[in-house]
Amino acid sequence: MKQSAGSRRHLPSSPFNRPAQAAPPVECFDVGDRVSHDQFGLGRVLAVEGDNDAVLIDFSGRQGRILNPYSKLTKL
Repeated sequence: MKQSAGSRRHLPSSPFNRPAQAAPPVECFDVGDRVSHDQFGLGRVLAVEGDNDAVLIDFSGRQGRILNPYSKLTKL
């Protein structure tokens, strides 16, 4: 293989020099909040465990415990 005769130049706009983006803030839920889950659908928060470590949600008669981070859970 041949090596190039010229040196590489620094590109300040290189995508590899960009700082990492901050993680999205963790959403906090309260008892009674209406929520939507990608898999289970609409529900209502029944209980919050610890410091928002997990939430217990009633999805139309079916209860589910969702752990933090709540990637598929959104507050309505």
